[in-house]
Amino acid sequence: MLTNDATILKIKHEVNYEAAKLAYEGTFDEKKDDIAYRLAPGPKPNFRCCVYKEREIIRQRVRLAEGLCPNDNNRGPSDNIMQVIDSACADCPLSHYIVTDNCRKCMAKACQQSCKFGAITMGRDRAYIDPDKCKECGMCAKSCPYNAIADLIRPCKKACPVGAITMDENGICVIDDGKCIRCGKCIHRCPFGAIGSRTDIVNVIKAIKAGKKVVAMFAPAMEGQFGPEITMESIRVACRKLGFYDMIEVGLGGDMTAAAEADEWLEAYEEGKKKTTSCCPAFVNMIKKHYPELAEQISTTVSPMCAVSRLIKAKNPDAITVFVGPCIAKKDEAKDKSIQGNADYVLTIGEFRSLMRAKSVKFEAQVDKGQQASVYGKRFGNGGGVTAAVIKSMEEIGADTSAIKVEKCAGADECKKALLLLKAGRLDADFIEGMMCEGGCVGGPSQHKEEMKFKKDRDKLIGEADARGVRENLENYDMKSFRMHK
Repeated sequence: MLTNDATILKIKHEVNYEAAKLAYEGTFDEKKDDIAYRLAPGPKPNFRCCVYKEREIIRQRVRLAEGLCPNDNNRGPSDNIMQVIDSACADCPLSHYIVTDNCRKCMAKACQQSCKFGAITMGRDRAYIDPDKCKECGMCAKSCPYNAIADLIRPCKKACPVGAITMDENGICVIDDGKCIRCGKCIHRCPFGAIGSRTDIVNVIKAIKAGKKVVAMFAPAMEGQFGPEITMESIRVACRKLGFYDMIEVGLGGDMTAAAEADEWLEAYEEGKKKTTSCCPAFVNMIKKHYPELAEQISTTVSPMCAVSRLIKAKNPDAITVFVGPCIAKKDEAKDKSIQGNADYVLTIGEFRSLMRAKSVKFEAQVDKGQQASVYGKRFGNGGGVTAAVIKSMEEIGADTSAIKVEKCAGADECKKALLLLKAGRLDADFIEGMMCEGGCVGGPSQHKEEMKFKKDRDKLIGEADARGVRENLENYDMKSFRMHK
């Protein structure tokens, strides 16, 4: 049962846990409607105005847990993995502009005179803006001589780096699929927990229960997030207890991508062409949707997630591959049917931990039995990690990299600046490493800990790896059994 101090995260994790538990029991389809009553038994509400609203929000979150759209909102189906929970969004203040204590109720009434919609009246102490009439044009704020009218941009809209969020006539958040790059920044910015992503929790567990070879693939950004004693072998053991057939480090995919991208970049460099990386799906989405004229300059090398998935399926064609990491956009990449052999499902760290909780599995200290990735592949999730791995791979085949310049971008602002320069033909670099999250993948929206809180543990674990090179490591794998390009 939820307590009175329940947070947005706890509500989400409780729903995912209940869904995972029922899925493991094999009763999800029959008992999923019971989750709302179990978590919000009433009669008193725990986190909203009434227990009925709480139950509706929980029902919509259950739909997200089974990979469905949460609402019947008459806007039609959406393939976007980013979804708005209407019943939760309805609590967000509708008024965009408000009058503050700075208002002097001046005789000029500049704000009222500038409003063409009759939304402003004069109250006893200050002006008042009627949210039902306000069209959010901003003319009142520009006209006020005392700067007394504040522009309250909704947190979700303010967080979106590409202007994909607007509001409908009822004040409910609307995500423009054509603009949204699936970065997930809006999810944790919403103070009402009204934005979430579809999850594959139920589908993954059903595949496990069906006896399929379900292989987990853990992102390189995961190493160190659970403490200095939790190695990749610790994660592998936990995965097997959950019913996974095996677990593979996606740091290995980092080595694969680095080697293939090094070859591609060198060819482009010789031809005087500029390229961008392709491993961050949110960055790729930004280019395709907002800078389409640069789309041909995206590397054709597949992401580390896709590379490992193809490696697994080349050996076991019937395998089901599941990526686990701090990234929301990876869910979108996995849904892209134009990329063959990619991961079948994607789970965030929190969603994976719901599986662990449902099966009472905990990470335990284990000694690594076999290193799967080079240090460069393991660092792929750090800002600048892709560049370091690609340059290393170039040097391993004797290429002179002394004159090569790479613009390393981590965060939406840096990425947009680099792409604008590339578009204008003024980029003083040969390549762009684009990471939509600040700090790289380790700063992803669904990280278990903030980067600085686990950096020491991450450095310790990676520091214990041997010094094998990128291409040296790939000699241990059959790289001819699958393609490394889209």
